[in-house]
Amino acid sequence: MDTVLFLTILIVIGAIAFDFINGFHDTANAIATSVSTKALRPRQAILLAAIMNFIGAMTFTGVAKTITKGIVDPFTLENGTLVILAALLAAISWNLITWYYGIPSSSSHALIGSIAGASIGAAGFGALNYNGFLEILAALIISPILAFIAGYIVYSIFKVIFKNNNLSKTNRNFRAIQIGTAALQAYSHGTNDAQKAMGIITMALIVNNYQSTDEVQTWVQVSCALAMGLGTSVGGWKIIKTVGAKIMKIRPVNGVAADLTGAAIIFGATYIHLPVSTTHVISSSILGVGAAHRLRGVKWGTAQRMLLTWVITLPVSGALAAIFYVILNLFF
Repeated sequence: MDTVLFLTILIVIGAIAFDFINGFHDTANAIATSVSTKALRPRQAILLAAIMNFIGAMTFTGVAKTITKGIVDPFTLENGTLVILAALLAAISWNLITWYYGIPSSSSHALIGSIAGASIGAAGFGALNYNGFLEILAALIISPILAFIAGYIVYSIFKVIFKNNNLSKTNRNFRAIQIGTAALQAYSHGTNDAQKAMGIITMALIVNNYQSTDEVQTWVQVSCALAMGLGTSVGGWKIIKTVGAKIMKIRPVNGVAADLTGAAIIFGATYIHLPVSTTHVISSSILGVGAAHRLRGVKWGTAQRMLLTWVITLPVSGALAAIFYVILNLFF
């Protein structure tokens, strides 16, 4: 087996592994509120999320194309195979570290930071496609702000509409509704997050001359969708506990407001082919709902810890990827 084919196979395996890890790392965010409010038992929520993630991943490919050529140009990327492999190793490493400590960091930030870092390590800052890279960064930064504002507004509207309703009856009704909103949020997660690994594999195929366009091949789409679904079935209880309980005490009506907000923001990003962090969006929507419900009821210490992780993920994953590239370059 020649070296190029061997490294391409490693990248495909690594990308599928990334999606599998993403499944139990990020999907936990999508079902955290429904588990926290007991709308669904953990196993039921995880099974529902696995199915909806798979369906979502099979629905769109626009975000995958943005990942393929938005950060760097795969048609001109120097040492592209090693760049992509180094990026995957860095993103997977950071995801596992944050998962182990139960920190809801962003797989999107990790992957995008890793691609940028490995590319810079290989060919300097001139390797970046600055227009596409800055557009992606803007989406990553703006989306959680929008989610916070939208969560605040949606829950404020709920408070006005249901202010005269019996609280226990309202929560009971919303608990049933939340099953649907949790499914919707898991589906939206699949439409955006699973495509990132598809974009990585497509980039590798272009770099190694196995295809000449940015179209996502069917086997790539199915493989990544399956990996995301299987990863989701493993679950991510540590992340669920952080998002579902350590930000605020979530009731069903809060959960529905947060789920609807998160899904709407993620769908919007998918529609315009931009990758966003589902972790950022979902956590920020919960913070917005919490702020509207009772400002003092939000555990802002947890929010600060999450924010710090979000800020450091891009540079840390980028540095890790550059280091991995140097190491790989010694052997290949």
